[in-house]
Amino acid sequence: MKSAQNILQPEAQALKTAVLVLDETNTLSFAATVDPMRAANRLAGRPLFDWDYVSAMDEVPMLSSGLTVPSFPLARLDGCDALLVLAGFQLARHATPSLLSGLRRIAETGATLIGIDGGSWLMAEAGLLDGHPATCHWDAQESFTRRFPDIEFCTDPFTTSPGRMTASGGTAAVDLMLHVINARMGAGFAGRMADLFVAPKSVDTPAHDDSSVVALPSGSARDTALTDQAHALMEETLATPMPLAMMAEILGTSARTLQQQFRLRLNTTPQDHYLQLRLSEARRLVTDTSLPLMEVAEATGFTSQSSFSRAFRTAHGVSARELRQDHPQGQGTAGSRLLPHSLAKFASRSSATRH
Repeated sequence: MKSAQNILQPEAQALKTAVLVLDETNTLSFAATVDPMRAANRLAGRPLFDWDYVSAMDEVPMLSSGLTVPSFPLARLDGCDALLVLAGFQLARHATPSLLSGLRRIAETGATLIGIDGGSWLMAEAGLLDGHPATCHWDAQESFTRRFPDIEFCTDPFTTSPGRMTASGGTAAVDLMLHVINARMGAGFAGRMADLFVAPKSVDTPAHDDSSVVALPSGSARDTALTDQAHALMEETLATPMPLAMMAEILGTSARTLQQQFRLRLNTTPQDHYLQLRLSEARRLVTDTSLPLMEVAEATGFTSQSSFSRAFRTAHGVSARELRQDHPQGQGTAGSRLLPHSLAKFASRSSATRH
């Protein structure tokens, strides 16, 4: 068997993904898995995920809501970087020798297999979770642990291990996909992605009431009060980045503690997180406004055009000038420069959530 590649590392190339959909897959689990990929591609302005839908057999699978998913049979899938296995009900019926051998065949190519909802059960049945932690839908936990007593079952929303990931379904799939996006694209990009899927808590919501808030995975800027405060401070000072020591002093902590918390919670450094936020805002200004590129550089804290150009190309794989040419809709929206940063950011988010 070929060793599985690590998809949880920074990578500019699109992740070649296959989404295996079984009959009666929960519609929410399906949307929570696929829509983060769509949103990531749209937010980045380029393909971060390139996916196909596959089915167990020739028949087109039908979701629990009655929606059908055009696809091609798993037997015709030559390979991929990641295979997402989505299933909901009638798992024993789906666990045919043909399907299980197909899962093993893809695993042998070195692809990472990701079980969502009942997909974890099918991966376990194929012997692909031996030696790996796993979770599944809460309704199937008892039968899962009874059927697979040697697999390390976890009650966490999702699990990751070399070559294998599992999520319990529903909104946990969003958490897992944000975790993958954070690892590949950085905490700044993942934080913007999270904002598209999780509404901020209303000011009218009692402080002790968390019923309306979905917990974000490690990689979100809301993991702890300290990283949350630092993230907010960074967003307010994109044009005039402050030294780490000054930020720590404002937050009432030490630079070392701030470094440790970012490493622990976001798997990055405060400096890199800051830079990613600045470059994400720079991309928005390039694509959504007609600000001259020198002004874009100044608005995101770069003191020279050359350093801005290098950082922008490294982060986005294309120069700011080339990206501006590919997004002519930005021309004529110079009025955006009159908005305070926080309002411009809000307008950008609101627009993104409508598509």
